[in-house]
Amino acid sequence: MKIKNFDELAASDSRRAALMIAEAGLRAIDTGSVLRASVKLNGDELFVKNEKFLLESGKRIFVVAVGKCAIEAAAALEDILGDRLSDGVAVDTKTSQTLKKIKAFQGTHPLPTEANVKAAKAVVQALSGLRNDDLVIFAISGGGSTLLCLPEDGEYKDEAKIVGALIRSGATIQEINTVRKHLSLARGGYLAKYAYPAEAISLIFSDVPGNNLEFVSSGPTLKDHTTIKEAEVILAKYDVLKSCGIEKCDLVETPKEEKYFVRVKNILAVSNEDALAAMEAKAKELGFAAKICTACLNGEAREVGLALTKDLHKAGPKTAFLYGGETTVTVRGHGKGGRNLELALSALREIQDDELIMTIASDGADNGPFAGAICDRITKKAIGDKNLDYKAALDENNAYPFFEKIGNYILTGGTGSNVSDLVIALKE
Repeated sequence: MKIKNFDELAASDSRRAALMIAEAGLRAIDTGSVLRASVKLNGDELFVKNEKFLLESGKRIFVVAVGKCAIEAAAALEDILGDRLSDGVAVDTKTSQTLKKIKAFQGTHPLPTEANVKAAKAVVQALSGLRNDDLVIFAISGGGSTLLCLPEDGEYKDEAKIVGALIRSGATIQEINTVRKHLSLARGGYLAKYAYPAEAISLIFSDVPGNNLEFVSSGPTLKDHTTIKEAEVILAKYDVLKSCGIEKCDLVETPKEEKYFVRVKNILAVSNEDALAAMEAKAKELGFAAKICTACLNGEAREVGLALTKDLHKAGPKTAFLYGGETTVTVRGHGKGGRNLELALSALREIQDDELIMTIASDGADNGPFAGAICDRITKKAIGDKNLDYKAALDENNAYPFFEKIGNYILTGGTGSNVSDLVIALKE
């Protein structure tokens, strides 16, 4: 089971159904399974989904994996490539003792530290000096933006302040990553530049709603179409520099020369659409009238929570609404929580006894060790038994301690997958 507290949570038929639907979604995006199904080596031919690449005798193959799926991706690629793999580097939020040829580096998330700068330098070093007849296989997943912190002056602290301020202001992932691209020499196409003139295949695990690959991990292998001016507009929109006490932010331009991208093949490996399709199939198997409402859920988490409950009110019995995407939280209070927990907390204001909403961060961490939470009549009873005020918790953006007290949170640990958030809404 991906959900470690499955049995503890499955206290009703609707809960068990929701948990089974979530499990199906998480299994469908398992990094190792995805790569073993989509990457095949047959002699001197490498097949990646529907693409075929010829591997001449003696061709060197390197792996560079970055993001929250990096360790799992690196392990799978080591197995697939076997003796054909020359070398590699993996940068993740966790470390590994099991990789054989690929060197593992651990960084922090969501804000960078010196460890991230060290890891980003290791990636650049691994890509230096490649030849025209070399092949680099990138595995790029969400979380890579923070891990690829490489400021022009080598100092990460200003970036940490800027990104923290953007997150607290409720900026979208596209806005945050537009700024990030112009704060680092390892994002926004820079890894493609460093890999040049080698051939490159970039397998991208999308955590960005809509799957605009330029914004997954700030697009390190894609030609960037944003500009310094756009980044400056976003910083001004949220008054970031003033709130951070930074007088001046020296932004860098991303590589625009076409030659760096001609030999790079960017391929979508998996997205939340894969999870949603598996969840829809499982819901139908369990007897629900299932509907994928959107793979691009967005907006303020507290407002989305209310909107989803209103949709449920209109639904008939045995309905399952499925959502994927990424909401935002504008921090107004002084509490601790994530967007999945806040969405569930907000939904408690309107949820009815025959309804359930479950939220889950596909990477297993919603700004803390909980992946998400369940909102239903059992949750409301636990609140009443402990005489807690969920409205006050919502006002303080304090969802994490609230669910810590009442339980009803989802616990997965690190899933090694990352395709944004998943929401299940059921009517009994």
